[in-house]
Amino acid sequence: MRFTLNKLSKKITLGLSLGLIALSAQAAYPDRPIRIITPFAPGTGPDTNAREVAAELQKNLGVSVIIDNKPGASGAIGNAAAAQAKPDGYTLLIGSTSTLSIQPHLYSTKTYDIEKDFVPVSLLGVMNTGLIASPQVAVEDVQDLIKKLKENPGQFNVATMGIGSYSHLSGEWFGFDSETKPVFIPYSTTNPFSDLMAGQVDFLFDALPAAAGGIKTGKLKLLAITGDERHPSFPDVPTFKEVGLEDYSPFGWQGLLAPAGTPPEALKVLGEAMQKVNDNKELAERWEKSYIGKLVGSTPEAFKDFISEDSEKWEKVIKRANIKLD
Repeated sequence: MRFTLNKLSKKITLGLSLGLIALSAQAAYPDRPIRIITPFAPGTGPDTNAREVAAELQKNLGVSVIIDNKPGASGAIGNAAAAQAKPDGYTLLIGSTSTLSIQPHLYSTKTYDIEKDFVPVSLLGVMNTGLIASPQVAVEDVQDLIKKLKENPGQFNVATMGIGSYSHLSGEWFGFDSETKPVFIPYSTTNPFSDLMAGQVDFLFDALPAAAGGIKTGKLKLLAITGDERHPSFPDVPTFKEVGLEDYSPFGWQGLLAPAGTPPEALKVLGEAMQKVNDNKELAERWEKSYIGKLVGSTPEAFKDFISEDSEKWEKVIKRANIKLD
């Protein structure tokens, strides 16, 4: 009997030891560098934002957080790479309006499924979108623009970052809600802001980080901005709701996701780290001043609902505009 009990005792001891080792291994996350895939080119606004997030996460997690740029195909290349990555918590994805709410509706063939292949971690921030005008355009406000577009179709043109881009679809959305038909000028390889300042194109719909400096120096005009209230950086600029376009609400946003199947323990750690990012007052002030937006954290569940609702809005715009990129 003693021999049997000794064997049993050894087995129990071994089992407990293995259990403690397993728990220790789980508690160690993260214990090596984390890679964040960003579907944006280096040096762009979204890339800059992603690098700020990576720097903050690195402080909070105590390991290196590396940005891996995979631009192309409206975000499809980066999204596919993240979807196919090992779901161990060491490969993450920065998602955005363009890459998650818009891109899936532009292509018939997909190499990933937004809902099935990813789990949301947290929303990061939301940026206002504005109607930006060349200072040379003889338009007083949004209502004046709508009136002139109706009276003289084709009188003004709107620059975009390319067909199916956020700026293009924001313009299409404006056309639907204002019952006008803007003339779009796509800039697929060059930035339209120089031409906008020079008066070679008339308007641009876009999130405001790239335009904020030009607006403040008078090189560009801001006629209206999305949101429920005026932005403190531009207190004299009305919201689209104030000028009568109640349902016009395109917003730029970014958030953090992980491949489906990522361990719950890793997601919990990441969620807590992201909450610290969103509680960073200095970063929040910088976002408000530089990006004309808000640093906004969320639970995974709330972020999932946010993406779903935003995606539905853009799907309607894309269907009405009859745009497909394949």
